[in-house]
Amino acid sequence: MKFTHTLAAAALLAAVSLPSFAAQPHMEQALAYLEQARASLQQASADKGGNRVDAIRAVDKAINEVKRGIDYDRTHQKPGEPFKR
Repeated sequence: MKFTHTLAAAALLAAVSLPSFAAQPHMEQALAYLEQARASLQQASADKGGNRVDAIRAVDKAINEVKRGIDYDRTHQKPGEPFKR
């Protein structure tokens, strides 16, 4: 329960602190959530049968994919095309 409250509070803080002019607010928000999830997983106790470590790896992969998606979209945007969400 504490983990859920911590994650929710951090997600809200991240969402509020994101600039409103972000080119891809949904991707930026997802990235912030993933980074907070990673921080929470790192703080969890290590006795999870390897599952915590696997979850950290999965979140790291997701963070990388979101960043790659943002970069791809920014470099493949047509002139005059509005920013995508």
